Amino acid sequence: MSSEVEARAEFDLIRYAQCWEDADILVEALQPKNGGIYLSIASAGDNALAILSQSPDRVVALDLNTTQLNCLALRVAAYKELNHSELLELIGSKPGRAGQQRARLYQRCRPLLTKQEQHFWDNKGDAIEQGIGAAGKFERYFALFRNKVIPLIHSKKQIDRLIQGGDLGDRKRFYDNVWNNWRWRALFKVFFSRFVMGRMGRDPSFFQYVEGSVADRILARTKHALTELNPFENPYLQWILTGEHPYALPFALREENFDAIRNNLDRLEWRQSSIEAYLQEAGTNAIAGFNLSDIFEYMSEDSFSRLLDKLIEAGTPGARLAYWNMLAPREAPKHYHDRIRPLAELSERLHLADKAFFYSKFIVEEII
Repeated sequence: MSSEVEARAEFDLIRYAQCWEDADILVEALQPKNGGIYLSIASAGDNALAILSQSPDRVVALDLNTTQLNCLALRVAAYKELNHSELLELIGSKPGRAGQQRARLYQRCRPLLTKQEQHFWDNKGDAIEQGIGAAGKFERYFALFRNKVIPLIHSKKQIDRLIQGGDLGDRKRFYDNVWNNWRWRALFKVFFSRFVMGRMGRDPSFFQYVEGSVADRILARTKHALTELNPFENPYLQWILTGEHPYALPFALREENFDAIRNNLDRLEWRQSSIEAYLQEAGTNAIAGFNLSDIFEYMSEDSFSRLLDKLIEAGTPGARLAYWNMLAPREAPKHYHDRIRPLAELSERLHLADKAFFYSKFIVEEII
């Protein structure tokens, strides 16, 4: 059984070399426990690995795009073979050392990959040298913003000041008095327009069900991230502005989570599959929790409802669904509330804490 998006989007490139979704709120939403099977959209693998750190019985990572699964496979090899600081260097979170150091780190990981995965990464030498976390289309989009757009608006000194954070009052004053100038607003709205983002960032087909101004909504969320949240603690913002993680790391890359992920890697599996096909195979009352990324963003409301039926059937009582809305609103309609309970207060609290700030909603629901 195929997915609606499978027929429309292109799946022949690394679209995301990192997961641009905050695993801190994902783990809090799902509360993974021993004894359960958790289903995760793979993307680049970071959030499936974050769930794995909580020691569930099994995590199954799915993606339609084999290149995304190649990203996860190399991460798994890196967790097995490298130490924590070497992992950060391979990803690009920290600066690479002189010489072909990242290439050498890859060569150490290479024997743990399949022949197909080796062939894929052997042909990505430049991407490896830059750090594999920069290898996706979405990351190149942010790099263009960082290297070509931001310098027209703010100096490096101002960027450094922004990501130093400070208390709430300092952050608001800096945003109002320095950061939020007319060039910031004008160029932001051009660069994060539906047209530019569709051509250079996300697949244009992903905007099929989006209404209204894309840039205005993202700009409002960006203000929240730069003021209400602390940029010093935000790895997603720091990568966008610097191309590294100078002060903060995503959940799966933090040193305190490294050993837990490494020790549980035998509980992780990944495969190329639509979620519909996997649910048909899994049967009823099989899955303890679902990381659904923002897949509903790319579906019609009818397709969303059909998939929601299948998710409810496959989930155990008490299983949670966690997913993001970026621009297209999706959540269980009221006539589903006898089978799935919206956790509205938890959803709103976690959304306000979401460091991957471009999403308009974070939804947590619980199967009854």
